[in-house]
Amino acid sequence: MRAPSDSVDLSNLWMPFTANRQFKAHPRLLAGAQGMYYTTADGRRILDGTAGLWCVNAGHARPEIIEAITRQASHLDYAPSFQIGHEDSFRAASRIAALMPDGLDRIFFTNSGSESVDTALKIALAYHRARGEGQRTRLIGRERGYHGVGFGGISVGGISPNRKTFSGVLLPGVDHLPHTHAPEHNAWSRGQPAWGAHLADELERIITLHDASTIAAVIVEPLAGSTGVLVPPVGYLERLREITARHGILLIFDEVITAFGRLGAATASGRFGVTPDMITMAKGISNAAIPAGAVAVLRGIHDAILDASGSGIEFFHGYTYSAHPMATAAILAAQDIYEREGLFQRAEALSAPFEEAAHALRGRRHVIDVRNLGLVAGVELAPREGAPGARAAEVFARCFDRGVLVRYTGDTLAFSPPLVIDESQIAELFGTVAEVLDEID
Repeated sequence: MRAPSDSVDLSNLWMPFTANRQFKAHPRLLAGAQGMYYTTADGRRILDGTAGLWCVNAGHARPEIIEAITRQASHLDYAPSFQIGHEDSFRAASRIAALMPDGLDRIFFTNSGSESVDTALKIALAYHRARGEGQRTRLIGRERGYHGVGFGGISVGGISPNRKTFSGVLLPGVDHLPHTHAPEHNAWSRGQPAWGAHLADELERIITLHDASTIAAVIVEPLAGSTGVLVPPVGYLERLREITARHGILLIFDEVITAFGRLGAATASGRFGVTPDMITMAKGISNAAIPAGAVAVLRGIHDAILDASGSGIEFFHGYTYSAHPMATAAILAAQDIYEREGLFQRAEALSAPFEEAAHALRGRRHVIDVRNLGLVAGVELAPREGAPGARAAEVFARCFDRGVLVRYTGDTLAFSPPLVIDESQIAELFGTVAEVLDEID
């Protein structure tokens, strides 16, 4: 890819989750997007195998969303959400509530997945205090979990590089469940692996150690993405739900990547038939056209917090941009597209050919595991000796040069295309990866 024009100075921008020096030496710059494709600054088309960052579920530059945002900006560009409202914020909340499992019909709007997680953790603490159990302050996450980059999210998260720099100031009283990645038992799983439900029972040991009366909530991703696509074992989520309910502990599902069709249903909760007490979401809620997020909260939790307050503000939390008018316009337009085009059902229908294409990489050089569910797949590569992550990084770079965007985390390639992908594009996506794998050391 050619260097940027002389008019573009790359030095001032500190890029997130990026090897800045390497990127600026060999930049990959995008200039446009439409449907399933990005366009680079030098005019090449790039097939989007990652829906941006797990978020552009309906494909890029949807005219309906663009028109909704433009129309909104022309007559109400901003409205505060503290003590004032606008109608679309209530319409959007009703629309999202209708997609959630029964009872999770109180919606708190945020601007990102990180904000949604921190909001849910604060709601959990406020709920127990409202019920007279303010001693329930402990939070339980999971090893290899990713819950954004707020201090609450990285405290309950379990990815070491995200935590180590800030380890001295993370939230106290946090513990972690073991992760579910067990390739010695579950390599090459198609859908949910059969082994591993018992790993949820580790929560009982943690409860015995700390006492249930001190624990506010457990938060997990029903399907973990950023750590390398970990699909929950059969029965695992059900056990977490049973244990938390028995001990009066709230269960939070972080569905920032799984909500809005990724697994062939409106939510992973619906896909697995397990209903938590709260669901965090973002990304696909607005098709990523405008930053937006939300927390769906069990009505009883919401009511307990409100009922505990005599008058005035019941929950001292919120954001300047909560339910931003252009965000709610994008949310409503995105939901219209999902419903009108049946994209959740489309994802379910495409999951079989997507699975076959992913597992066709078995036997290719360097591939040691493939795992998948819905329109998500992880292809794990053997690491290079002394250089973990280098092989997957090279696959990413070479695929981009050939016009295909994949994502990598560690030595796992992650695939999560827009739900509008077709079978020929699925073949191109995995076929390009196969060619690259055959070429590299």
